[in-house]
Amino acid sequence: MQRAASERTAWVRGAGPTGSLAALALAQAGWRVHLLDHQTPEQLLQRRRAYALTHSTQKLLIQLKLWQHLSSCCHPFRRLELHDRGSKASTLFSAPEAVGWIADHRPLQQQLLQACQLHKAVEMHIGTGSSPSPSPDDLQVIAEGANSSSRDALGIGFRGFRYRQSCLTVQVKLTTNSSSTDDTAWELFRPEGPLAVLPFGAGVAQVVWSAPQQRCQDRCELHPEAFLAALNGALPPAAQAEALLDQPAWFPVEWRLAPRLGRGTTLLCGETAHRCHPVGGQGLNLCWRDVATLAELAQQPELGARQLVQRYGRRRWLDLIAVMIATDGLIRLFSNGHRLLLPIRRFGIALLDGIPALRRLSLNLATYGPAGMLLTSGWQRQNNQPP
Repeated sequence: MQRAASERTAWVRGAGPTGSLAALALAQAGWRVHLLDHQTPEQLLQRRRAYALTHSTQKLLIQLKLWQHLSSCCHPFRRLELHDRGSKASTLFSAPEAVGWIADHRPLQQQLLQACQLHKAVEMHIGTGSSPSPSPDDLQVIAEGANSSSRDALGIGFRGFRYRQSCLTVQVKLTTNSSSTDDTAWELFRPEGPLAVLPFGAGVAQVVWSAPQQRCQDRCELHPEAFLAALNGALPPAAQAEALLDQPAWFPVEWRLAPRLGRGTTLLCGETAHRCHPVGGQGLNLCWRDVATLAELAQQPELGARQLVQRYGRRRWLDLIAVMIATDGLIRLFSNGHRLLLPIRRFGIALLDGIPALRRLSLNLATYGPAGMLLTSGWQRQNNQPP
């Protein structure tokens, strides 16, 4: 059967959060989309992660008419406490509506897969090794994650390094001695690595604890009571854990970037193209800003797949490089005990704490990236974005 001249077709490889959202963005832009993944739906749901979502992500989901469906699994936090344990400095970010939202992987992924299944323009090939083959002029979006075989088949490398740190993750039940527990997130800079507490509501939180790899492994093997004692020794008094809700697990942390974001009619999206330290919760937001750029370009009917891939590559570089350099810089500045750096860290946080405009600027940079902040400044004014 011959394809209509106006019909544009895309193949999205990888049905995780980034791939699923990319498929929905393309479908809403009028493309016919094939979503492929060799993993079954249950395997896709098993990833143990929590995501800190920013206002740039909320804006994208509103544009795609998905926020009303996904907001039920996104818990807002209105306070973000930042503490540097080395310099004893701290500051607070706050907002009446939300500084951001915390989403657990399983319900978020479930909602995205359901939305793909219900969309008439999305054809799903999930959990199967067989699928139709794309035509030469079709757009291909690779969102398979950091270990993408499709990226390797294109001959595009994935350059970078593995940090000496790894990340331990675990869900905990927090004590209820503080009324702010459910709407407060914590980012603690410690000499061994950052530690984040991400609230889900009802006193439940995800802990993301960075430390040297062997230390993470050893902690995962501790008896629950010993683990809780070690964790509470690292947490602030207002965020003490009273029970573990799952088994602690650890994963390695890498800084990697593909030297190019596409080739021919194929583009790289999300962690297939870049991977950074999870400090500051930039990971999924950076991936979904890839999707935001893809969604914008996909709405331009004059662009063929090759032209779209070329423009996508040019548009994404500034944001990617800026965020990856910033996250790496934060780790190198704060994950150590160098005495010469302590006054710099203390002075920097004191500036943030004393100048509200500087807090707004840093939060907007973390939310939108340098390029996106300029493009969205008018939108922010209309929607009273947080300080």
